[in-house]
Amino acid sequence: MIAQVRPSQLSAWLSTMRTHGEPVVLDVREPFELAMACVKADGFELITIPMGVIPPRLNELDPERPIACLCHHGGRSMQVAAFLERAGFEHVTNLTGGVHGWALQVDGSMPTY
Repeated sequence: MIAQVRPSQLSAWLSTMRTHGEPVVLDVREPFELAMACVKADGFELITIPMGVIPPRLNELDPERPIACLCHHGGRSMQVAAFLERAGFEHVTNLTGGVHGWALQVDGSMPTY
């Protein structure tokens, strides 16, 4: 079962997961969505790979590093998190509410769409 984390819990999760290696936030939204709103990387690496191209670009991700997947609301990122887990990634979580929730709960200056 994929771990779920709310936006307000993400920074604590990232801090905890540093014991397993430098954490990654994987944004699986499309480029036009990234142009509208993007989580600012603060203490973690932000990688952007659209959901549709995750399989051919899987080698860009380190299965040893903790990864928090996110999208607009959490549906696509949940699918990607499940895919990563099946591919052998052990430290994967999904950001429930996605960037929309992040904007509402964590960064009020970030636009919603």
